[in-house]
Amino acid sequence: FGLFVLTFIFGIGYLVFYPGMGNFAGSLAWTSDRQMQENIDANQAKLESLYASFRDKSLTALAADPAAIKVGRNVFANNCAACHGSDARGAKGYPNLVDNDWLYGGDPDTVLASIMNGRHGLMPPMGATLPGNGVAEVAQYTLSLSGLDHESKLAAAGKSKFESICAACHGADGKGNHALGAPNLTDAIWLHGESTAQGISNTILHGTSGVMPPWGPIIGEDRARLAAAWIIAQATAAEESEREDAAHTGASP
Repeated sequence: FGLFVLTFIFGIGYLVFYPGMGNFAGSLAWTSDRQMQENIDANQAKLESLYASFRDKSLTALAADPAAIKVGRNVFANNCAACHGSDARGAKGYPNLVDNDWLYGGDPDTVLASIMNGRHGLMPPMGATLPGNGVAEVAQYTLSLSGLDHESKLAAAGKSKFESICAACHGADGKGNHALGAPNLTDAIWLHGESTAQGISNTILHGTSGVMPPWGPIIGEDRARLAAAWIIAQATAAEESEREDAAHTGASP
């Protein structure tokens, strides 16, 4: 009975201070919206202080700053890992960001521009421009560019077709074009997993399309710069590791 009385008294006190009786807002005028906004504002004030400490540094300097890298990793994990993976090594159709194979270039400003503004890569279907056995021939020639197993006769026939049709984007040497986002076809790195004659033929016939949405409006420039710095740091570390492995084995990196 005593507990019931205390609960009753508490209920009356609650309704004096907080909303609960019709239009009466309570003496504190408390609302969940206002409390949420206060929490957001307090969190933003903390973040503003954090980001301000990184704002005057270049991307190269941020990539060498352990504190910036720690924050950048969290930004990447919260916003980018769903597509590129938590280790930034990508997946089929999603670029690996640490292998130094860049569709649009890997300098700091370009990496930031990709995050802020997004990218839209398009490989149009080319089957109509390669009648007869043209698709198979170009596919075999593409395999030869990466040093993969191929049929020499078909590849030789596909060379002229590649140079007249595909070189406009991929270059006569097949090394790609950063201005267009055209992949390098000579490094055995395949964004869509086309490392077989059938896979390459399907890409030539049907084309591919990939969209990297613009994250600038979503996360803002401060977060984007820190994410870019983390990516650059991972790519640099991976490159150094590759060089060390090559030095140990005596192979060229």
